[in-house]
Amino acid sequence: MNLIIRNETEADYRAVENLVRESFWNVYRPGCLEHYVMHVLRDDPAFIKELDFVMELDGELIGQNIFMKTRIDADDGRTIDVLTMGPIGIAPAYKRKGFGKKLLDYSLERAAEMGFGAVLFEGNIGFYGKSGFDYARAFGIRYHDLDPDEDDSFFLCKELIPGYLNGVTGVYQTPAGYYVDPDDAELFDATFPPKEKRKLPGQLFDWMNCQTKCNTERDKSQTNQLVS
Repeated sequence: MNLIIRNETEADYRAVENLVRESFWNVYRPGCLEHYVMHVLRDDPAFIKELDFVMELDGELIGQNIFMKTRIDADDGRTIDVLTMGPIGIAPAYKRKGFGKKLLDYSLERAAEMGFGAVLFEGNIGFYGKSGFDYARAFGIRYHDLDPDEDDSFFLCKELIPGYLNGVTGVYQTPAGYYVDPDDAELFDATFPPKEKRKLPGQLFDWMNCQTKCNTERDKSQTNQLVS
């Protein structure tokens, strides 16, 4: 087995978008938005090219992960620079075989080496907890647009520099680039081979009635769960 994790190149773009499309298709809504989100984020000022990774197994593209710069608006008036992550995905044939954790841990190590202090994002503690994530509330960080009595168990945090968030309380902000227009995503999807959009039990969003933009962050949070 020859497993390689490397930076994405422009030559990979279409294949990566197709991988993301295959990974998320009909999972959280009929069709998906995530491949278009990936396409858009590469041109976002918050996108970090050095932390844009693909995973290959014996020359076959099987996974990808990206990071974006964002911030915490601290209660004391400071702005705390942090990262968010995703979409992160593994090709359907390779899920639940440990590749997702390998990709995640490698990505986090590279982010730490670059000096970033913490990663906050939306995901499943059952998977991400194995790589050192905890509930963001444990660090005193609140999720934007979430009422105090709402469930925040989807909102996770990992310090890359121990103690980076000591003395910090505040509100996390998601980069605007994650919010995309579903109509634009539909036009982009039409450039790929046709796939049947199906409404399935357990989906969180209805494609035809989706008025939010790659939303709620729980929409993005679900994209972060397709790696185990």
